[in-house]
Amino acid sequence: MDKIIKISEFNFREEVGDPFIIRMHHLDFFPKGNGDMEVPKDHIKDRNPNGDFDFDNDFRMYYGKTVPGFPVHPHRGFETVTIVLQGFVDHSDSAGLSGRYGAGDVQWMTAGKGMQHAEMFPLVNDDKDNTLELFQVWLNLPSKSKFVDPHYKMLWNEDIPIVVEENEDGNKANINVITGSYNGTNSLDPNPDSWAFDRDNHVNIWTIHLEPGASFTLPKVSDTLNRTLYLYQGKNIKIDETTIDSQATLKLAGDQEINVVNGNKDSYLLLLEGEPINEPAINYGPFVMNTMDEINEAYKDYEETKFGGWPWDRVDPVNPSDSGRFAKYGENNIDIPK
Repeated sequence: MDKIIKISEFNFREEVGDPFIIRMHHLDFFPKGNGDMEVPKDHIKDRNPNGDFDFDNDFRMYYGKTVPGFPVHPHRGFETVTIVLQGFVDHSDSAGLSGRYGAGDVQWMTAGKGMQHAEMFPLVNDDKDNTLELFQVWLNLPSKSKFVDPHYKMLWNEDIPIVVEENEDGNKANINVITGSYNGTNSLDPNPDSWAFDRDNHVNIWTIHLEPGASFTLPKVSDTLNRTLYLYQGKNIKIDETTIDSQATLKLAGDQEINVVNGNKDSYLLLLEGEPINEPAINYGPFVMNTMDEINEAYKDYEETKFGGWPWDRVDPVNPSDSGRFAKYGENNIDIPK
């Protein structure tokens, strides 16, 4: 049986097999800030503030007008897992919670029955460029969990387990175990209502750095596992006798052991895999539900309740430039990474 089911081009936004919904990769070469964490006006005078996704430019404003990012918007019925590789994200939500997280940190957010949040990309550096790179993964919730209370937590870079595998030539593979496990090393716990919380669902999210000549092995799990490996930077990795010589999305068999060998350049990969929820899933705008009736109900509820309202004085809140990394879970519950 073939270990590689499908090879396709790596794109900014891609649908992912159940239990995931979509995977997005943001890479923006933002310039120096203007002192207010904004993009200088001469860089955005010809940009579209209502949806700037122009990939011919070095960076995008998305829906931000001065600070790039995603001003207040609602979600229901799924989770976002945001993996920051470079730059910073400012979080604000309808419960009045907030935070800033940066390179290597992961935010796990359960939208559940409904919440509003903003995800802004502040340009905190005025003396150098502000490159931003992140993955955002939408992980579905089973029907029994779609109306749980919203919840978010930080997985700080310093706390995420890293497995280092060194071959006989001294070449290292570094596997960041965001969720799941690798070779006996377990991740931190995700949010309690997540499909990933039950480790029998085999939800693995890893970021992987391969030095030249390094290798690692994906274990055999099950014939029902959905497994996708993304080569987002680097080239010349080899799986069996197949060489992947450019950025690519690889749909792989879940019931076979798969050895990944790197070529002569550093390579960077993301793994998404898990057992399917096996329920209907409809992704319509900012909601993921089981039926169109539930989607329509979500829009109606949002119009009537605003999912708790918006306690901030602007649609695109940002924290002070010198605030550092933190997560505010309540008035007297502020988490700062060690």
